[in-house]
Amino acid sequence: MITRSDDYLEYCRETAKGARDPHDLALRGRDKREITRLVHERIVAEVDLHPGDDLVDVGCGDGTLLRMAKKAGARSALGLLATDEEVAVLRRFGLHVQQALTDKLPLPDESASVVVCNNVLLVVPREKIPASLREIQRIAKPGARVFLGEIPFAQPPDPTPQFISRRELLSHLYRKHGLRTWFGMLRRMGWWAATGKPAVVCPGTAISFYAEPSDFIAMAQDAGLELVRYWQHEYPDTRNNYLFRRAS
Repeated sequence: MITRSDDYLEYCRETAKGARDPHDLALRGRDKREITRLVHERIVAEVDLHPGDDLVDVGCGDGTLLRMAKKAGARSALGLLATDEEVAVLRRFGLHVQQALTDKLPLPDESASVVVCNNVLLVVPREKIPASLREIQRIAKPGARVFLGEIPFAQPPDPTPQFISRRELLSHLYRKHGLRTWFGMLRRMGWWAATGKPAVVCPGTAISFYAEPSDFIAMAQDAGLELVRYWQHEYPDTRNNYLFRRAS
């Protein structure tokens, strides 16, 4: 019997433990490296990242934006990740990162001229979104640019089905993700059998938060952020990107 868990922190821990490449932490798949680069180039342009900026990337993934900030001459670039395991991976590559959750950021007030939180809030429980937005506003300097990206505007279907048997799970992974993922799960199943541990799969595909633009904008404004503009994300096109500013 296969049990499914939608504990996103556990999914991040498992991903980091098996990471061979920083891009594994982008959680887009190794074949989506180019998409990751294009997404972050767009973010750099939208926030007008320039020399002298202090950037905080909440949920920095594989650190792509941190590298771009360094290349752009930013004064500082700090990435925040949900688990210590992810932090350990990126620190091996010389990036300035630390562990934090969105609703409790371990940073001083008004410490960032640019705050980015892309493809993160969608996995934060809805009840923690207001506190997360207040924390983002708190660490932003007056006039700071705040990019909140990939917010679903409707509840999407979960692409990962439930599995009754291990054979069903292995067949799905082979069809959707290829031999490497299939073999990794086969090894995990062997470990479950050898240790007597329960068979628990963390797919990391469940969406916890989505909101129509008017609702999300109202939540951000309640937290003290002013809308600059929003637009539809390109991939996937079921999400919106938002650019805010903290009031001066």
